[in-house]
Amino acid sequence: MANQGYSQGDVAGRDFAIDADIQAVGNAIHRVTAWRIMPLLLACYVFAHLDRINIGFAKLQMTSDLGFSNTAYGLGAGLFFVAYALFGVPSNIMLDKLGPRRGITLIMLVWGILSASTFLISSALQFYGLRFLLGIAEAGFFPGVLVYINRWFPQRRRGQVTALFALAVPAAGLLGGPISGSILESFHDIAGLRGWQWMFLLEGLPVIALALVVYAALPDTVRDASWLSQPQKEHLTAILAAEQKPTANVSLSQCLRDPRIWQLVGIYFAVMLAVNTIAFWTPALINGAGITSDMTIGLLSAIPYLAGCIFMLATGHSSDRFRERRWHLCIPLLMAAGGLALIGFDPGNPVSAMVGLTIAGMGASTSLPLFWQLPPTVMSAAVLAAGIALVSSLGNVAAFLAPYFLGWMRDATQSSSLALYCLAVLIAIGGLAVLRLPASLVNPR
Repeated sequence: MANQGYSQGDVAGRDFAIDADIQAVGNAIHRVTAWRIMPLLLACYVFAHLDRINIGFAKLQMTSDLGFSNTAYGLGAGLFFVAYALFGVPSNIMLDKLGPRRGITLIMLVWGILSASTFLISSALQFYGLRFLLGIAEAGFFPGVLVYINRWFPQRRRGQVTALFALAVPAAGLLGGPISGSILESFHDIAGLRGWQWMFLLEGLPVIALALVVYAALPDTVRDASWLSQPQKEHLTAILAAEQKPTANVSLSQCLRDPRIWQLVGIYFAVMLAVNTIAFWTPALINGAGITSDMTIGLLSAIPYLAGCIFMLATGHSSDRFRERRWHLCIPLLMAAGGLALIGFDPGNPVSAMVGLTIAGMGASTSLPLFWQLPPTVMSAAVLAAGIALVSSLGNVAAFLAPYFLGWMRDATQSSSLALYCLAVLIAIGGLAVLRLPASLVNPR
């Protein structure tokens, strides 16, 4: 009589088929969710970062028009991040209570109005005040979006997703450099406004329109996603819920006493030194190497960001493929340090300046999304919103120091070299600190 039971091979084959089906369902959900959410978030962050780096292009005209020193420019550029640090946690808690759709919409409306209003400034005090208010307005945006991404994508997919979102950093430079340079040169003295004034108007007003798109299109939760069927919503919700480990369920006060949290703050400090040195000083460093045309500076400034786009996506894919986070963050930070040191070696040489900026741009752009894979591994869902805002806020002290320190050192020494060497050392220390995090803690399973 034939055996009516299942053999061990039959069971194994059936289990493999079930696993394959589950994987296929997960892939389908991921694809449609990524296409529905990420392009809009990417567009928002392009404008957010453009709003940060366009001040570097405005410097080419604004400082002479208004009589600002390098120190005054650096202070104004950096005050954005003082406000960002002070208001990051309350802004992100507010966004968490309002919901992503309403919270991000409100943030974008206010920052669009303030950014466009920069064309009205006529003194250093006005510059300082407006930059501080702009920092308050934007404080909750980036950490809030990171929390939002964590609510939609499982841990093993976040490397590529966060890299896609952070692609906005080099993309803003890639697009913003030529556009800003063109506006500075082509709109100069039209209708009685200088080129830098037109730049703030033309790059700030579209944010208001984009905010309305966010309000109409961004769902708050998985259950609000019209593009997912009910079984797909349940599948995604179950996967995300399963990743909440009881061992990580600690209070915010316990997080503050955890040395790993402060280690994250130190690493993020290095990341922000790299990102903001490139963001605020790339046009000035190219100009200091002997390039004087605003249009040419805008075009050349796109090169480090183009290289950063490619390297960021490749590194994010590699990090997810090999399920490794530490070396994929350490190496880009060391690249950023080496690139800045190379510029400092001969800041008047356009070749070494561009090579150094390209290497540093690749490292800085890539380190940002790779860093943000780390906080969810040491924070519970209950404190993630406030915890990410805490790390972001404290780490953004570096975002203030980078432009201010470089501006002050340029005025004091008439050179960028010493400041670039100091920044390179601090960034390298942050890169090496990544390796002190336990691999078993931060690498996806």
